[in-house]
Amino acid sequence: MGSEQLTSDGRLLGAVVAAFAATAVLAGLDLASDLGEGTTVGHVLAEGGVVLVGLAGATIMARRLAAVMRSERAAREEARALAERLQRTEAEAARWRSEARDLLAGLGAALERQFERWALTPAEKEVALLLLKGLSHKEVAEARAITEATARQQARAVYKKAGLSGRNDLAAFFLEDLLLPSGATEPRG
Repeated sequence: MGSEQLTSDGRLLGAVVAAFAATAVLAGLDLASDLGEGTTVGHVLAEGGVVLVGLAGATIMARRLAAVMRSERAAREEARALAERLQRTEAEAARWRSEARDLLAGLGAALERQFERWALTPAEKEVALLLLKGLSHKEVAEARAITEATARQQARAVYKKAGLSGRNDLAAFFLEDLLLPSGATEPRG
């Protein structure tokens, strides 16, 4: 079975394999002893059946144990690969945040200035930021511990104060000029 650690299912299957094998071995030893002393054909058949059932059970359970071990090994390998991928993604995100820190601070300040121009309340500012991050009204409500109806009402207030028609216009207001084609120097007018 190797030195791999088994889950509780693997240990249980291992114990069942051992029990079947022990039953087969003990029945085989008893049968050999009985044959040496002279026994009846019925007794030989009965104990021979026990030996066969023990061997069959041990074989079936050993195959199942091998399948469980393969499955556990595959799951461990997948978990290891996912952990490595997560680590690479976290490192990439940290690198991006580090490279973009000044830009993001400037963008945050620019957003705050625009929200002030629109005279948004603190709650409306928070809703506007969450909407810009792509959250739905339901997710905004959950994040702010308010009802979905309140989140929708605050979003409508943001759109009205900004003179925008909805979420898409809000995103476009801030993002359209950020997404200029490579080499473009001026925002579209």
